Amino acid sequence: MGKYYLAIDIGASSGRHILGHLENGKMILEEIHRFPNGNIEKDGELTWDIEGLFKEILTGMKKCKEAGKIPVSVGIDTWAVDIVLLDENDKRIGNAVGYRDNGTKGMDIKVYESIPEDELYARTGIQKQIFNTIYQLMSWKINKPEMYAKAKTMLMVPDYLHFLLSGVKATEYTNATTTQLVSPITKNWDLELIETLNYSPYLFQKVVLPGTCLGNLTEEVQREAGFDCKVVVPATHDTGSAVMAVPIQKKGNNIQEQVTNENVLYISSGTWSLMGTELLEANCNPDSKTCNLTNEGGYDYRFRYLKNIMGLWMIQSIKKEIGQGYSFSEICEMASNTDIPSIVDANDNRFLAPKNMTEEIKKACEESGQSVPKDLAEVAAVIYNSLAQCYGKTIEEIETLTGKCFDGIHIVGGGSNAEYLNELTAKVIGRTVYAGPTEATAIGNLSAQMIADGQLQDLVDARNCIFESFDIKVYQ
Repeated sequence: MGKYYLAIDIGASSGRHILGHLENGKMILEEIHRFPNGNIEKDGELTWDIEGLFKEILTGMKKCKEAGKIPVSVGIDTWAVDIVLLDENDKRIGNAVGYRDNGTKGMDIKVYESIPEDELYARTGIQKQIFNTIYQLMSWKINKPEMYAKAKTMLMVPDYLHFLLSGVKATEYTNATTTQLVSPITKNWDLELIETLNYSPYLFQKVVLPGTCLGNLTEEVQREAGFDCKVVVPATHDTGSAVMAVPIQKKGNNIQEQVTNENVLYISSGTWSLMGTELLEANCNPDSKTCNLTNEGGYDYRFRYLKNIMGLWMIQSIKKEIGQGYSFSEICEMASNTDIPSIVDANDNRFLAPKNMTEEIKKACEESGQSVPKDLAEVAAVIYNSLAQCYGKTIEEIETLTGKCFDGIHIVGGGSNAEYLNELTAKVIGRTVYAGPTEATAIGNLSAQMIADGQLQDLVDARNCIFESFDIKVYQ
């Protein structure tokens, strides 16, 4: 058996440990451990249970030892923007506040007192999301000044987890860009912007690229896990890893290699739908800002030119509220058998963290004079149809802004299993939809580790391997 690599992929609703290895030129995956995740309310804030997540990380690593499959390296990816602040003794300060918390409300206005919104976009290329790290830091500074004054280090969530594994503090590039504090030109912290906002410059750690080895496990973690291995950072923003796993595009019986995937349109579909293409230079012009497109960092300094769309968070929410007895696939099938015509704006902030998603969707339909969904199937149908319509509009925007024409779209991630949504998307956009692989984020995570270890040559080699290794469904 070949070398094993461990991808720890933690999303907003669950996490998983995936062991990967190469066998006859194909990537083989094995799920070792899976665990739930989600926001918890603490001290009046929506937070992440960071200590609980780290315990699950160690539990999964122990299972690797028990299975006799010791990885060469381990890497963690999570969602973006959220941070942990550490004091002079590297102890966590306050809560690990989640991006759905409302503590950043009004912080955009405070930021714009120092730098106009248009100038901020032109400088960073990052779309405005009220939960971006730039606004989170302003919230700490204004709402929790005593805690902020004690902070000596800022780490993104996956960087903090890597720190707990290795004892080394660093910030991985793809996730760093989501702070809205990195220059797309220098690919490093924009220290002039940081000083303009009066943020403490010493908080910001060295920016490292995916594939960087931080070192080995700490002695404490070695004792707990039962083995030692390298800690290699992947693209720690889960979308950054997922986009690495967008494979060669298949057109009929012909295979067209996409060396940089510049001509491929993708959706990383999960809690969020991240829809875009890959660019070699950031597009920070005013029209791009108007359409709320973002230029997030990608592997090998590529740019993920994309739009954040609310995604399957809406389906996850209604499943908890009125569909607990059904699987996601069953809800998808039920929705496909209804014909309710109502559509909502899937990107409306009212759906970011409503008290009740089901009622919010019904209210939006009623306010717009449309048919109000009556049951689980109809509510789900409204969501799926609304997402497909949003995808169609976003394609038009991206084509206009890039001057490119895309033949189809490649959907990766857990949402690629939503067949009804795939069918709707193909119908709305009038082009081919390629769906898969499902575990794209873990696959991209593993690819970065394998490239770092010389098992794969580069990103092109990785994408070729992914195409050969996993099934891709086609919808037309």
